[in-house]
Amino acid sequence: MAVVGIGVDAVLIERFVASLARTPGLAGRLFTAAERDLPDESLAARFAAKEAVAKAIGAPKGLLWHDVEVRTADGGQPLLAVRGSVAAVADSRGIRHWHLSLSHDGGIAVAMVVAES
Repeated sequence: MAVVGIGVDAVLIERFVASLARTPGLAGRLFTAAERDLPDESLAARFAAKEAVAKAIGAPKGLLWHDVEVRTADGGQPLLAVRGSVAAVADSRGIRHWHLSLSHDGGIAVAMVVAES
């Protein structure tokens, strides 16, 4: 396996929550049904993860937010599920494995993604 791309993103939780409150329907555009009911800091971290995925694959146009979903494994670690537009780009770049780390503290949510062949 080889690293194909790395992406990182940080989100100010308070600013992100204000955006969700200010823009009706934004949560529905950004998050899958399985993600939407999570606490604010978890939503901010998941948004950061979606941005980090885009950066890891070169941020091509046409990616859809719902085509990246952050899930939680039985042991509690975050996992990425990609489909549609994101899976197509990943396949074209030979990406077969994703590594994801999420954190939130001090009002900031951070995500790091490593894409491997």
